[in-house]
Amino acid sequence: MTPTPRVMLLIDADNVSSDVIEQAAQRTMAVYGAIHVRRAYCNAETALKQQALFKRLSVRPMVNISAGKNSTDIALAVDAIDLVIAERPHVVVLVSSDSDFAPLVIRLREKGCRVCGIGQQGKTGEETIGVYDEFIDLAHKSASATTRVASTAAPRAAAAPRQPARKAASNRSTAKFSDEASQADELAAARATSPAPNAPNAPSTPVAPRAPAAPRKTASRSAARKNAPVKVSAPSEAAEFILNAAPALRSGTDVPLNDVAKALRTAGLLGKHGSSLKLFDKLTDEFAVLQHPDRIRWTGGPTR
Repeated sequence: MTPTPRVMLLIDADNVSSDVIEQAAQRTMAVYGAIHVRRAYCNAETALKQQALFKRLSVRPMVNISAGKNSTDIALAVDAIDLVIAERPHVVVLVSSDSDFAPLVIRLREKGCRVCGIGQQGKTGEETIGVYDEFIDLAHKSASATTRVASTAAPRAAAAPRQPARKAASNRSTAKFSDEASQADELAAARATSPAPNAPNAPSTPVAPRAPAAPRKTASRSAARKNAPVKVSAPSEAAEFILNAAPALRSGTDVPLNDVAKALRTAGLLGKHGSSLKLFDKLTDEFAVLQHPDRIRWTGGPTR
């Protein structure tokens, strides 16, 4: 009988949302059958907010009262080294989208541990994934997960293509096709109203030429375009989470970047010390960051 591997679950609770924490604990339990050490590192405010969740998952909160950036991350890293030496786990599951843990991951692997990462979809950079033996993105407020396996580990299954981007491209193609069809209908109507050419056997009676109708058609076409409904491109899954947290972006106008960052932190999409600029750098196809003053605009907003 194969013994159950010893598993440590270490959570950066200031970095990921509560539903991602719950999904991570459930998935780790399902994969390995047991979790021997369960700890969540956070500040006092997060510990109070998530105490019911920690109790339900049997997670021990490790409250960090030290001030300063990255102090919670340092506390997690120090504990991780101590626990690996004392408990001798086979697997360490680190729940965080923070790239600052790369040195810790490398050191844990040197100690003989398999290190798996679990992050929040839309917050994890590509440079973070490569250091882990396996990395999984879990969607915020969703039970679905997209697995991205590091090059050093054998992939379990081919990752499914991301559907939101394909869907958005499909919507843009449909909108373009509708515009071309509309222009074709206008051209057909214009041809129907123009005089038919003389038949071969008809008498060649001179006909006075009509006044050009181009200005009238142009005016009619301009009026039709003016009254055309506003088309909105479908956002990707990551953009949808951001738009739900900061609905002012849906208007397509410039919104102060600080206001959006506060809304993202309130919704749990951005860590306390997380950089909103790094987040939007990964979504340049859908968001434009404007500087002086710092503002953000959803480029998939209302267009004609």
